[in-house]
Amino acid sequence: MAPTEILAEQHAQTLSVFAEALGLNVRILTGQQKTSIRNDVLADIAGGTCHIAVGTHALFQNDVEFFKLGLVIVDEQHRFGVLQRNLLAQKGLQPHVLVMSATPIPRSLAMTLYGDLDVTLIKGLPKNRKPIKTAVRNEKKREQVYQFIDDLLADGGQVYIVYPLVQESEVLDLKDATQGFELIKERFPEFNVGLVHGKLPSVDKEKTMQAFKRNDLQILVSTTVIEVGVDVPNASLMVIEHAERFGLSQLHQLRGRVGRGERQSYCVLMRGDALSKEGRIRLETMERTNDGFEVAEVDLKLRGPGDLLGTKQSGLPDFKFADLVKDQDILELAKEYADELLEKDKDLILDEHASLKKVFEPYFAERSKFYFTS
Repeated sequence: MAPTEILAEQHAQTLSVFAEALGLNVRILTGQQKTSIRNDVLADIAGGTCHIAVGTHALFQNDVEFFKLGLVIVDEQHRFGVLQRNLLAQKGLQPHVLVMSATPIPRSLAMTLYGDLDVTLIKGLPKNRKPIKTAVRNEKKREQVYQFIDDLLADGGQVYIVYPLVQESEVLDLKDATQGFELIKERFPEFNVGLVHGKLPSVDKEKTMQAFKRNDLQILVSTTVIEVGVDVPNASLMVIEHAERFGLSQLHQLRGRVGRGERQSYCVLMRGDALSKEGRIRLETMERTNDGFEVAEVDLKLRGPGDLLGTKQSGLPDFKFADLVKDQDILELAKEYADELLEKDKDLILDEHASLKKVFEPYFAERSKFYFTS
């Protein structure tokens, strides 16, 4: 399951290359499909003739029935709510669940530390990739940034410019993507500029993205719709307007759209004049590190891990006995002791565990519907 049609289609295409050689059938399910195609895909999924179903939020809708769901993979898991991820897992009988993200949300990071999730870290960059260089700039440096864009484009590179809104807001003093698109076209008349945002029809979005991928467009102005599912190796600069308004996870995901080829890549975070303490910490973190887990740890400190057995994905937990970031070694030891205890007395029926059972029984009873499906 992927959060956007663009990403779901990329996954389906990639998987099909491997699956066809093995005689496996891959089908894609999205909300934009014609009824006849959707019904055909649903029949394949329910009948077992579809071995791998790739899709968006459409996968966990009521009319989707799986023949024998054994594995659920949620890509860019921070883009889905707790209940949404659980709804898909509930389509099978206790299927294996793998959640993936370049930047774990605070709740997921906390759950790995508490021992609810096993974690696999992919460290390092693929061959010939270079770390992305990130810099924060203010409005006074805008012309320098534009000159940098000129130089990069003249060298054959491509550029993303991301805005937080589609159209200008009367409430928020933010530059919008549509106005920015016109300004960028005027500033860089010798290059082709495209515009993509979430309100465009899927066909138009795909057409623009493919043009950018072919290098028919050298600059792509967009909203956060390109946060996931966009792979253009030749794009080597990401400019994010009003970067202080974005969360850490989103900033890291957007930065990940560049640095996908052999070119040295850059991310420029354009900040406004008004900068909160948390906003400053987010930008400084982005400048300091490319490590997704380090970014997530800072995010965890800023936002809190949320409700570990419920649905809140940020905020303070209901119970607190350690610092989730600093005390990872202690928490790992606590997890080992808890595993030993549960192996010895999983129902806590021994007299020596009576007080422990008394504390946790009402807590788990209230939230077991979330806990046992997570």
